[in-house]
Amino acid sequence: MSKQIGDDIRALRKSRGITLKQLAAAVGRSVGWLSQVERGQTEPSVRDLGRIAEQFGIQISFFFRSAARREEERGLVLRNDDRMPIGSSATGLTEELLSPTLSGAFELIRSTFAPRSASEGTIPARPSEDGGVLISGRLCLTIGTLQVELEPGDSFQFREQDYAWRNPGNEPAVVIWVVSPPIY
Repeated sequence: MSKQIGDDIRALRKSRGITLKQLAAAVGRSVGWLSQVERGQTEPSVRDLGRIAEQFGIQISFFFRSAARREEERGLVLRNDDRMPIGSSATGLTEELLSPTLSGAFELIRSTFAPRSASEGTIPARPSEDGGVLISGRLCLTIGTLQVELEPGDSFQFREQDYAWRNPGNEPAVVIWVVSPPIY
């Protein structure tokens, strides 16, 4: 279990541009200890995991998804019952991480956009490539200066561009989103 936790911590840290030194200082631990945790050589306590989760703005339960599954399955398969919500419905956007691990080249996310909701302004470009397919509902995307309205089955892909979203409909819009490299 500690290998998966370490991989997740490393992926989260790197995706946010945080150094080992910065995270170790923020959680009150040494760089050496954190490095051992990331390499699966030391298992962090629940208290340490709580501090780490707090730094990333996630629930501690994120680290225990799939904990009850067979060892050989972990990191390869993520069961529906083990999905972890990310974010808050207060913003109009709720997400579920679909990827079994964050240490791969990409991540899968199920994004649900509430009816009549919109992003709070433009989301700044990040060093990633994003793509997705709209499963249900309607979604307006602004990618750079291009504005498009997506219908179920429509897909999109963009790299390192500012974007914004808006759900103009009366039903939730659901997108299966792919991000490379992982951001969560």
